[in-house]
Amino acid sequence: MVQDNQAPIRIALLGAGTVGSQTARLLVEQHDELVHRIGRDYKIVGIATLDPVSDPWIDQSLLTRDTAELCTRADIVIELIGGIEPARTFVLKAIESGASVVTANKALLAKHGPEIYKVAQEHGVDIFFEAAVGGAIPIVRPLRESFAGDKINSMLGIVNGTTNYILDEMTTKGLDFDIALREAQEKGYAEADPTGDIEGYDAANKAAIMATLAFHTQVGIDDVSVEGITKITAADIASAAAEHKVIKLLAVVDHTDAGVSARVYPALIDENHPLASVHGSFNAVFIKAKEADDIMLYGRGAGGAPTASAVVGDVVMAARNIVSGTTATGIQTYNTLPLAPADASKAAFAVRFLIHDKPGVLASIAEEFANHGISINGVNQDLQPTQHDPGYSGELQQLRIVTHLCDEVTLRKTVDAVCKLECVSGEPSILRVLD
Repeated sequence: MVQDNQAPIRIALLGAGTVGSQTARLLVEQHDELVHRIGRDYKIVGIATLDPVSDPWIDQSLLTRDTAELCTRADIVIELIGGIEPARTFVLKAIESGASVVTANKALLAKHGPEIYKVAQEHGVDIFFEAAVGGAIPIVRPLRESFAGDKINSMLGIVNGTTNYILDEMTTKGLDFDIALREAQEKGYAEADPTGDIEGYDAANKAAIMATLAFHTQVGIDDVSVEGITKITAADIASAAAEHKVIKLLAVVDHTDAGVSARVYPALIDENHPLASVHGSFNAVFIKAKEADDIMLYGRGAGGAPTASAVVGDVVMAARNIVSGTTATGIQTYNTLPLAPADASKAAFAVRFLIHDKPGVLASIAEEFANHGISINGVNQDLQPTQHDPGYSGELQQLRIVTHLCDEVTLRKTVDAVCKLECVSGEPSILRVLD
């Protein structure tokens, strides 16, 4: 329960890892400044962690392993454990004990967001999660507040710093994927197990949250179509560069007459597009609103201190509401919009095949595209690959076909048909071309 208006606001921190440690540092080092911004004193009443902590700004007497108990004696609980469980249990326990919650847990919100938002509203407390999407970039609060008088039609962006760093290294240094990934791990940009990042799941969690906030309808992680970057090769990067394009992993959410869609996929972007200039581990989100038109948000998408900055910003907002005896507007999901079918949206695609270099191959492949009703916009057969086909004694070439607008379902059926031709070897590369 919230204390009287003279006592310090009690803050509990769950998790003392990279972000948790930096959050504690900001709360300690900026205490006097934040008190002025909040209008009331605060104190950290406990830090739940299972591992030893040696940071000089953390009072060792605050450390506890009894996370559940800590959740019951705070006015604001900061959840930085990550994952689904036990994070969900602790968040719900904090809310049911009358505490507002600040979290950076995108996986939890993408899976159980509607449940958590509902319980928070029932108990009259706040749930803030600016750091869950885009790290230090203010995305969540603008979607909740700044665009309240507008209609968002679509959002697309680079929301995973690890994959952006890897693709950027492949582009600027000509590295193969495996080498770029290893370098990212050595520099701390990628986890020892990078699956969640490179397979697109991290970005998919953020896409689900973005779609829910932008369109006021429930979009969960299971509603997001996901494709990662593990199939991107140096040849794909070289092909893109030859056409003055770069490859970026995008999270894309749309609201059209067909319904709502949320997708994550690597795409070819013209080098003059604003997102093409987002390098390293930076993130950026491009918003298209009906009245405000185009807006781009850019900044540090990850890292302990930048993410902690967003977390502490939420803590200040929650604390201000406690002081004023109010809460923020809840997460509004008043719409029940349908999910758009897979064939509803159209895009241009760049498809790269490994083919036998002999007469008639191009004609047979073009015939399959024509049979499926897909128009070809351009063909390139100049790149010389190093692969070999054990069943073919001649030379191999890379054939790159760029289509006009078509739906992905038809495109993939066409590619499957082409791959069954004897003149085609290996697995093709398929990339959308961002308009």
